Amino acid sequence: MLRLLEQSPEGFRDWLTDRGLPGYRAAQVRKWLFQKRAAAFDEMTDLPLELRKQLAAEFAIWTTYIVERRRAGDGTEKLLLELHDAERIECVLLRDDKQHCTVCLSSQVGCAMGCAFCATGLDGVRRNLSSGEILEQMLHLQRLLAEDERLSHVVVMGMGEPLLNLDAVLPALAMAADRDGLGIGARRITISTVGIPAGIHRLAEENCQYHLAVSLHAATDALRNELVPANRGFGVAAVLEAADEYFALTKRRVTFEYVLLAGVNDQADHARQLIALLRGRPALVNVIPYNPVPGLPYRTPTPTATAKFVEILTQSGLNVNIRFRKGDRIRAACGQLRRLKRH
Repeated sequence: MLRLLEQSPEGFRDWLTDRGLPGYRAAQVRKWLFQKRAAAFDEMTDLPLELRKQLAAEFAIWTTYIVERRRAGDGTEKLLLELHDAERIECVLLRDDKQHCTVCLSSQVGCAMGCAFCATGLDGVRRNLSSGEILEQMLHLQRLLAEDERLSHVVVMGMGEPLLNLDAVLPALAMAADRDGLGIGARRITISTVGIPAGIHRLAEENCQYHLAVSLHAATDALRNELVPANRGFGVAAVLEAADEYFALTKRRVTFEYVLLAGVNDQADHARQLIALLRGRPALVNVIPYNPVPGLPYRTPTPTATAKFVEILTQSGLNVNIRFRKGDRIRAACGQLRRLKRH
Protein backbone atom coordinates (compact mmCIF):
# COMPACT_ATOMS: atom_id res chain seq x y z
CA MET A 1 0.00 0.00 0.00
CA LEU A 2 1.28 3.48 -0.88
CA ARG A 3 1.94 6.01 1.88
CA LEU A 4 -0.05 9.12 1.10
CA LEU A 5 2.17 11.56 2.99
CA GLU A 6 5.24 10.34 1.13
CA GLN A 7 3.73 11.51 -2.16
CA SER A 8 4.77 14.89 -3.51
CA PRO A 9 1.88 17.17 -4.52
CA GLU A 10 2.91 16.67 -8.14
CA GLY A 11 3.20 12.92 -7.78
CA PHE A 12 -0.22 12.56 -6.17
CA ARG A 13 -1.80 14.75 -8.83
CA ASP A 14 -0.20 12.58 -11.52
CA TRP A 15 -1.58 9.46 -9.83
CA LEU A 16 -5.07 10.94 -10.11
CA THR A 17 -4.76 12.13 -13.72
CA ASP A 18 -3.25 8.81 -14.82
CA ARG A 19 -6.55 7.27 -13.77
CA GLY A 20 -8.67 9.81 -15.57
CA LEU A 21 -9.48 11.71 -12.38
CA PRO A 22 -9.27 15.51 -12.08
CA GLY A 23 -5.98 16.74 -10.68
CA TYR A 24 -7.68 19.29 -8.42
CA ARG A 25 -8.77 16.42 -6.17
CA ALA A 26 -5.20 16.35 -4.84
CA ALA A 27 -5.60 19.81 -3.31
CA GLN A 28 -8.95 18.76 -1.82
CA VAL A 29 -7.34 15.77 -0.10
CA ARG A 30 -4.51 17.93 1.27
CA LYS A 31 -7.03 20.43 2.61
CA TRP A 32 -8.89 17.67 4.44
CA LEU A 33 -5.67 16.32 5.95
CA PHE A 34 -3.90 19.52 6.90
CA GLN A 35 -6.69 22.00 7.53
CA LYS A 36 -9.81 20.01 8.40
CA ARG A 37 -7.90 17.42 10.48
CA ALA A 38 -9.46 14.43 8.76
CA ALA A 39 -8.24 11.04 9.99
CA ALA A 40 -9.65 8.88 7.19
CA PHE A 41 -10.73 9.14 3.56
CA ASP A 42 -14.38 8.51 4.39
CA GLU A 43 -14.43 11.85 6.24
CA MET A 44 -13.60 13.71 3.00
CA THR A 45 -17.22 14.27 2.08
CA ASP A 46 -16.71 16.51 -0.96
CA LEU A 47 -14.92 13.65 -2.75
CA PRO A 48 -17.03 11.14 -4.70
CA LEU A 49 -17.76 7.98 -2.74
CA GLU A 50 -16.02 5.78 -5.31
CA LEU A 51 -12.88 7.90 -5.15
CA ARG A 52 -12.85 7.69 -1.37
CA LYS A 53 -13.06 3.91 -1.62
CA GLN A 54 -10.30 3.81 -4.22
CA LEU A 55 -8.01 6.03 -2.14
CA ALA A 56 -8.62 3.92 0.97
CA ALA A 57 -7.72 0.79 -1.00
CA GLU A 58 -4.53 2.27 -2.47
CA PHE A 59 -3.16 4.63 0.20
CA ALA A 60 -2.40 4.58 3.91
CA ILE A 61 -2.69 7.95 5.66
CA TRP A 62 -1.12 6.81 8.92
CA THR A 63 2.01 4.71 9.34
CA THR A 64 2.57 5.73 12.98
CA TYR A 65 0.44 5.42 16.07
CA ILE A 66 0.40 7.05 19.49
CA VAL A 67 1.94 4.86 22.20
CA GLU A 68 1.60 7.43 24.96
CA ARG A 69 0.28 10.96 25.42
CA ARG A 70 1.25 13.20 28.32
CA ARG A 71 0.01 16.67 29.21
CA ALA A 72 1.55 19.18 31.62
CA GLY A 73 -0.21 21.90 33.56
CA ASP A 74 1.23 24.58 31.27
CA GLY A 75 -0.56 23.07 28.25
CA THR A 76 2.48 21.26 26.87
CA GLU A 77 1.61 17.87 25.38
CA LYS A 78 4.05 15.17 24.40
CA LEU A 79 3.47 12.15 22.18
CA LEU A 80 5.50 8.99 21.97
CA LEU A 81 4.92 7.56 18.49
CA GLU A 82 5.69 4.10 17.19
CA LEU A 83 6.77 3.83 13.55
CA HIS A 84 6.08 1.05 11.06
CA ASP A 85 9.32 -0.71 11.99
CA ALA A 86 8.67 -0.53 15.76
CA GLU A 87 11.13 2.33 16.27
CA ARG A 88 9.86 5.15 18.47
CA ILE A 89 10.12 8.93 18.32
CA GLU A 90 8.80 11.90 20.27
CA CYS A 91 7.07 15.12 19.31
CA VAL A 92 5.71 17.96 21.42
CA LEU A 93 2.93 20.55 21.29
CA LEU A 94 3.78 23.81 23.06
CA ARG A 95 1.22 26.44 24.01
CA ASP A 96 1.92 29.93 25.33
CA ASP A 97 -0.01 32.90 26.71
CA LYS A 98 -0.10 34.53 23.25
CA GLN A 99 -2.28 31.70 21.94
CA HIS A 100 0.63 30.36 19.92
CA CYS A 101 0.57 26.62 19.29
CA THR A 102 4.00 25.33 18.29
CA VAL A 103 4.87 21.81 17.18
CA CYS A 104 8.34 20.51 18.01
CA LEU A 105 9.31 17.74 15.60
CA SER A 106 11.90 14.99 15.41
CA SER A 107 13.95 14.42 12.25
CA GLN A 108 15.71 11.16 13.12
CA VAL A 109 15.22 8.12 15.32
CA GLY A 110 17.79 8.95 17.97
CA CYS A 111 20.74 11.21 17.26
CA ALA A 112 24.38 10.77 16.31
CA MET A 113 25.60 14.10 17.69
CA GLY A 114 26.17 12.75 21.21
CA CYS A 115 25.66 16.05 23.05
CA ALA A 116 26.79 15.29 26.60
CA PHE A 117 23.67 16.60 28.35
CA CYS A 118 20.98 15.27 25.96
CA ALA A 119 18.88 12.13 26.45
CA THR A 120 18.32 11.61 22.72
CA GLY A 121 21.95 10.87 21.91
CA LEU A 122 22.45 8.31 24.67
CA ASP A 123 21.40 5.45 22.39
CA GLY A 124 22.89 6.83 19.17
CA VAL A 125 21.06 7.21 15.88
CA ARG A 126 18.93 4.45 14.35
CA ARG A 127 17.83 5.99 11.06
CA ASN A 128 16.51 9.07 9.32
CA LEU A 129 12.80 9.79 9.32
CA SER A 130 10.99 10.05 6.00
CA SER A 131 9.19 13.24 5.00
CA GLY A 132 5.88 11.46 5.61
CA GLU A 133 6.90 10.48 9.15
CA ILE A 134 7.79 14.10 9.85
CA LEU A 135 4.44 15.26 8.47
CA GLU A 136 2.58 12.68 10.54
CA GLN A 137 4.02 14.23 13.70
CA MET A 138 2.46 17.55 12.70
CA LEU A 139 -0.90 15.95 12.03
CA HIS A 140 -0.94 13.93 15.26
CA LEU A 141 -0.16 17.07 17.25
CA GLN A 142 -2.67 19.18 15.33
CA ARG A 143 -5.40 16.70 16.28
CA LEU A 144 -4.72 17.49 19.97
CA LEU A 145 -5.85 21.08 19.46
CA ALA A 146 -9.20 22.43 20.51
CA GLU A 147 -11.52 23.47 17.69
CA ASP A 148 -10.62 27.15 18.13
CA GLU A 149 -6.84 26.50 18.24
CA ARG A 150 -4.57 26.62 15.20
CA LEU A 151 -0.96 25.63 14.72
CA SER A 152 1.12 28.79 14.49
CA HIS A 153 4.77 27.70 14.50
CA VAL A 154 6.93 24.70 13.64
CA VAL A 155 10.32 23.96 15.18
CA VAL A 156 12.48 21.04 14.08
CA MET A 157 14.10 20.82 17.47
CA GLY A 158 13.25 17.33 18.65
CA MET A 159 15.18 14.09 18.26
CA GLY A 160 17.94 14.05 15.68
CA GLU A 161 20.06 16.47 13.66
CA PRO A 162 17.84 17.89 10.90
CA LEU A 163 20.70 19.11 8.72
CA LEU A 164 21.77 15.47 8.29
CA ASN A 165 18.32 14.65 6.90
CA LEU A 166 17.47 17.66 4.75
CA ASP A 167 16.23 15.52 1.87
CA ALA A 168 13.25 14.57 4.05
CA VAL A 169 13.02 17.65 6.30
CA LEU A 170 12.76 20.22 3.51
CA PRO A 171 9.83 18.58 1.63
CA ALA A 172 7.96 18.16 4.94
CA LEU A 173 8.49 21.82 5.87
CA ALA A 174 7.48 22.91 2.37
CA MET A 175 4.13 21.19 2.93
CA ALA A 176 3.81 22.84 6.35
CA ALA A 177 4.31 26.22 4.69
CA ASP A 178 2.18 25.50 1.62
CA ARG A 179 -1.19 27.24 1.30
CA ASP A 180 -2.81 23.85 0.70
CA GLY A 181 -0.89 22.40 3.65
CA LEU A 182 -0.77 23.88 7.13
CA GLY A 183 -0.29 27.39 5.76
CA ILE A 184 2.41 28.24 8.31
CA GLY A 185 4.64 30.97 6.89
CA ALA A 186 8.31 30.16 6.40
CA ARG A 187 9.28 32.84 8.91
CA ARG A 188 7.41 30.93 11.60
CA ILE A 189 9.37 27.74 10.94
CA THR A 190 12.65 27.10 12.78
CA ILE A 191 15.34 24.52 12.07
CA SER A 192 17.62 23.83 15.03
CA THR A 193 21.08 22.37 14.48
CA VAL A 194 24.31 21.76 16.35
CA GLY A 195 25.84 23.67 13.48
CA ILE A 196 26.70 21.34 10.60
CA PRO A 197 28.45 23.84 8.28
CA ALA A 198 27.67 21.98 5.03
CA GLY A 199 23.99 21.81 5.96
CA ILE A 200 23.86 25.49 6.85
CA HIS A 201 25.48 26.36 3.52
CA ARG A 202 22.81 24.30 1.71
CA LEU A 203 20.01 26.07 3.58
CA ALA A 204 21.56 29.43 2.75
CA GLU A 205 21.82 28.59 -0.95
CA GLU A 206 18.21 27.39 -1.08
CA ASN A 207 17.09 30.63 0.61
CA CYS A 208 14.14 28.91 2.29
CA GLN A 209 13.58 31.83 4.69
CA TYR A 210 13.30 29.48 7.65
CA HIS A 211 14.62 30.66 10.98
CA LEU A 212 17.97 29.04 11.85
CA ALA A 213 18.84 28.20 15.45
CA VAL A 214 22.36 26.98 16.21
CA SER A 215 22.81 25.02 19.44
CA LEU A 216 26.11 26.56 20.51
CA HIS A 217 26.35 25.88 24.29
CA ALA A 218 30.00 27.00 24.46
CA ALA A 219 32.09 29.73 22.86
CA THR A 220 35.41 27.89 22.73
CA ASP A 221 36.37 24.70 20.93
CA ALA A 222 37.86 23.28 24.13
CA LEU A 223 34.56 23.32 26.01
CA ARG A 224 32.31 22.77 23.01
CA ASN A 225 34.23 19.63 22.04
CA GLU A 226 33.26 18.20 25.44
CA LEU A 227 29.61 19.24 25.31
CA VAL A 228 29.00 18.79 21.56
CA PRO A 229 31.42 16.08 20.31
CA ALA A 230 30.44 16.69 16.68
CA ASN A 231 32.21 20.05 16.98
CA ARG A 232 35.56 18.24 16.77
CA GLY A 233 34.90 17.70 13.08
CA PHE A 234 34.58 21.37 12.13
CA GLY A 235 35.05 23.79 15.05
CA VAL A 236 33.28 26.91 16.25
CA ALA A 237 34.85 29.18 13.61
CA ALA A 238 33.36 27.13 10.75
CA VAL A 239 29.94 27.19 12.41
CA LEU A 240 30.05 30.97 12.72
CA GLU A 241 31.26 31.37 9.14
CA ALA A 242 28.31 29.31 7.87
CA ALA A 243 25.88 31.24 10.09
CA ASP A 244 27.24 34.52 8.72
CA GLU A 245 26.64 33.25 5.17
CA TYR A 246 23.10 32.26 6.10
CA PHE A 247 22.37 35.78 7.30
CA ALA A 248 24.07 37.35 4.28
CA LEU A 249 22.00 35.36 1.78
CA THR A 250 18.65 35.18 3.60
CA LYS A 251 18.71 38.34 5.76
CA ARG A 252 17.34 36.13 8.56
CA ARG A 253 18.92 36.75 11.95
CA VAL A 254 20.42 33.58 13.42
CA THR A 255 19.57 32.46 16.94
CA PHE A 256 22.25 30.84 19.07
CA GLU A 257 20.93 28.41 21.66
CA TYR A 258 22.91 28.18 24.88
CA VAL A 259 21.85 25.53 27.39
CA LEU A 260 23.06 26.71 30.78
CA LEU A 261 24.69 23.94 32.85
CA ALA A 262 25.48 24.65 36.48
CA GLY A 263 29.23 24.95 37.07
CA VAL A 264 30.05 23.95 33.48
CA ASN A 265 29.29 26.85 31.13
CA ASP A 266 27.45 29.36 33.32
CA GLN A 267 30.28 31.40 34.78
CA ALA A 268 31.15 35.04 34.09
CA ASP A 269 34.17 34.02 32.00
CA HIS A 270 31.91 31.89 29.81
CA ALA A 271 29.59 34.86 29.28
CA ARG A 272 32.51 37.07 28.28
CA GLN A 273 33.77 34.44 25.82
CA LEU A 274 30.32 34.33 24.25
CA ILE A 275 30.27 38.12 23.97
CA ALA A 276 33.65 38.11 22.21
CA LEU A 277 32.40 35.47 19.78
CA LEU A 278 29.10 37.10 18.85
CA ARG A 279 29.75 40.83 19.23
CA GLY A 280 28.90 42.69 16.02
CA ARG A 281 26.74 39.88 14.64
CA PRO A 282 22.98 40.39 14.18
CA ALA A 283 22.26 37.46 16.49
CA LEU A 284 19.84 36.51 19.22
CA VAL A 285 21.05 34.40 22.15
CA ASN A 286 18.52 32.02 23.67
CA VAL A 287 19.69 31.16 27.17
CA ILE A 288 18.03 27.91 28.30
CA PRO A 289 18.37 26.69 31.91
CA TYR A 290 19.08 22.97 31.71
CA ASN A 291 16.21 20.47 31.83
CA PRO A 292 17.69 17.62 33.94
CA VAL A 293 17.92 14.11 32.48
CA PRO A 294 17.96 11.15 34.90
CA GLY A 295 21.30 9.40 34.77
CA LEU A 296 23.28 12.41 33.54
CA PRO A 297 25.45 14.48 35.92
CA TYR A 298 24.39 17.97 34.82
CA ARG A 299 22.33 20.32 36.97
CA THR A 300 20.11 23.35 36.42
CA PRO A 301 21.78 26.65 37.43
CA THR A 302 20.23 28.63 40.24
CA PRO A 303 17.97 31.54 39.24
CA THR A 304 20.66 33.89 40.59
CA ALA A 305 23.37 32.34 38.40
CA THR A 306 21.10 32.46 35.36
CA ALA A 307 20.20 36.10 35.99
CA LYS A 308 23.87 37.06 36.39
CA PHE A 309 24.87 35.30 33.17
CA VAL A 310 22.10 37.04 31.24
CA GLU A 311 22.95 40.40 32.80
CA ILE A 312 26.55 40.20 31.58
CA LEU A 313 25.37 39.40 28.06
CA THR A 314 22.75 42.15 27.90
CA GLN A 315 25.10 44.79 29.29
CA SER A 316 27.42 44.06 26.36
CA GLY A 317 24.65 44.86 23.89
CA LEU A 318 23.79 41.30 22.84
CA ASN A 319 20.14 40.49 22.20
CA VAL A 320 19.23 37.88 24.81
CA ASN A 321 16.13 35.86 25.60
CA ILE A 322 15.64 33.39 28.45
CA ARG A 323 13.72 30.34 27.30
CA PHE A 324 12.14 28.77 30.33
CA ARG A 325 11.46 25.06 30.49
CA LYS A 326 8.09 23.68 29.54
CA GLY A 327 6.69 20.27 30.27
CA ASP A 328 9.51 19.06 32.51
CA ARG A 329 7.02 17.14 34.63
CA ILE A 330 6.07 15.04 31.59
CA ARG A 331 9.67 14.41 30.51
CA ALA A 332 9.34 16.78 27.56
CA ALA A 333 13.09 17.14 27.09
CA CYS A 334 14.21 15.43 23.90
CA GLY A 335 14.50 11.67 24.21
CA GLN A 336 13.41 11.33 27.84
CA LEU A 337 10.08 9.59 27.32
CA ARG A 338 11.47 7.28 24.62
CA ARG A 339 14.27 6.14 26.93
CA LEU A 340 11.89 5.70 29.85
CA LYS A 341 9.79 3.28 27.78
CA ARG A 342 12.77 1.36 26.43
CA HIS A 343 14.78 0.84 29.64
